[in-house]
Amino acid sequence: MICFIFFQANAQLTPFELSQDKNYTAAYAEIIAYYQKLSKRYPQMKIISYGTSDVGKPLSLIVLSKDKIFDPALIKKQNKRVLLINNGIHPGEPEGIDASMMLVRDLLKKNKLPNDVVLCFIAVYNIDGCLNRGVSRINQNGPRAYGFRGNYKNLDLNRDFIKADSKNALAFMQIIVAWQPEVFLDNHTSDGADYQYVMTLIETQKDKQNPTLAEYTAKTLSPELYRRMAKSGYEMTPYVEEMKASPDSGIVSFLETPRFATGYTSQHNIISYITETHMLKPFDTRVHATYDFMQHLINICQRDARVIGEVKHKADEQVKRQTKFALNWQLDKQNYDTLTFKGYSAGYKPSEVSGLPRLYYDRKKPYTKTIKYYDNYTATAFADKPVAYLIPQAWQKVTELFRLNNIAMHRLKHDTTIELQMYYISDYKTPSHPYEGHYLHSDVKINPAVMKVKFYAGDYVLYTNQPLNRYIVETLEPQGVDSFFAWNFFDSVLGEKEYFSDYVFEDDAAELLKKDPQLRKKLDDEKAKNPQLAGSAAAQLNFVYRNSPYFEKTYLRYPVGRLLTNTKLDIQ
Repeated sequence: MICFIFFQANAQLTPFELSQDKNYTAAYAEIIAYYQKLSKRYPQMKIISYGTSDVGKPLSLIVLSKDKIFDPALIKKQNKRVLLINNGIHPGEPEGIDASMMLVRDLLKKNKLPNDVVLCFIAVYNIDGCLNRGVSRINQNGPRAYGFRGNYKNLDLNRDFIKADSKNALAFMQIIVAWQPEVFLDNHTSDGADYQYVMTLIETQKDKQNPTLAEYTAKTLSPELYRRMAKSGYEMTPYVEEMKASPDSGIVSFLETPRFATGYTSQHNIISYITETHMLKPFDTRVHATYDFMQHLINICQRDARVIGEVKHKADEQVKRQTKFALNWQLDKQNYDTLTFKGYSAGYKPSEVSGLPRLYYDRKKPYTKTIKYYDNYTATAFADKPVAYLIPQAWQKVTELFRLNNIAMHRLKHDTTIELQMYYISDYKTPSHPYEGHYLHSDVKINPAVMKVKFYAGDYVLYTNQPLNRYIVETLEPQGVDSFFAWNFFDSVLGEKEYFSDYVFEDDAAELLKKDPQLRKKLDDEKAKNPQLAGSAAAQLNFVYRNSPYFEKTYLRYPVGRLLTNTKLDIQ
């Protein structure tokens, strides 16, 4: 009988807990097997699969519902909140995986599930990387082995939420739309400077967050999380991204643009956090700090369930009516706050590798001092939303992503010529090397032009009266830092398709200049300003061609139209 009781107790321990040195993170097969055993024992838990990863494994969502209700629509009808917790987007940062396994068990075993909050845990997001087990994070203090940052396509999945090159991102969109969480948490491990804290925290950057949500998080939710974590022995500080070499120079609030999980979820008006445990602290300490943070977040969400529902609803309504949207931001270095920071003295000594000065932190010299906290950003680009966007059906990936994000779309019933605003791309910068499989455009400049353009039956119309207007505008305005244009979705419009034969066009160009005095003046004026043009016959011929009726009108024309008036369209 004693042996049976011991076996039953051990059956519910996680692989992390069963390891003698507590320096072990569960492998993928162990994670799934563990949750499957729990689900058979507790009816308040259900495992739901969403799509597959690029390696062909289903993305497992662990749902805990005290009322044993697992229908998202019914849960919303009962006015319950949903908290979504993501683990293992970087499998080499696995604390959330092991902490969630323990927390799910304890909540079920102790019957501590919240009454008004349904809990959703993504067991492992980057399954592919989790299967690729090794020791690639050389700077990290344990565990003994862990997964790899890249997935099966060698993508960093925490840069993939706008471009959605992975199947994981598509599955994540399904989860967001189905469960409509009000609060989201993404568990990570930091790198960088050394300091005394086990846990650091990233919250949605306040200057790009909806003001209603920002007020609640800044004044209520975040301070309460900091207070409770300190009380449980894991005092926190904001994520440490140094202004210069060490935290003494000040730390910078992390700007999580929409390529990141929390940047994407904030476009859905979801309150979002990232935990970043310190890589140099013992693994078991990091796991328990993550456990405590999740427990505190759950408890506060239960306490504030009504308020969280109200601010989410208010934010959705505000975004529906919002007319101007920020598209890019830069750090305001002139305005900063201060905070008390507990670090270690930094210095330089000769490197045993190069003999040159190297940075080091002296743990024998801890300090507590006031440092600058640069947590203010200013918007550098804006767009006024149009009445609607028109998207040619040819751009299938764009419209498919809108469909997956539950964006309301209509389709033209007939071929229609419409007067609207189009953009011409006048300038942009592109790096010489790819970033996450793309040559990411930046510093995009546009020339707007009002013109009549023909759209065809089946082309898409997106009216901008939706709670997800941020996602719509920030992806469709090409100047946006993570717009679809920036991620190369529309690169085919950047190339010319027609040209001219010099000796044939010479006579046509001469005739054009005779018949069009304005074109002749335009050429002469440009020659007077530009000596290179004046000295090049080919360049002058090209100038005439580009300013003639023969030049293709679609070259550099961004294909998404902006409807500026309430023109009645025949749509279905």
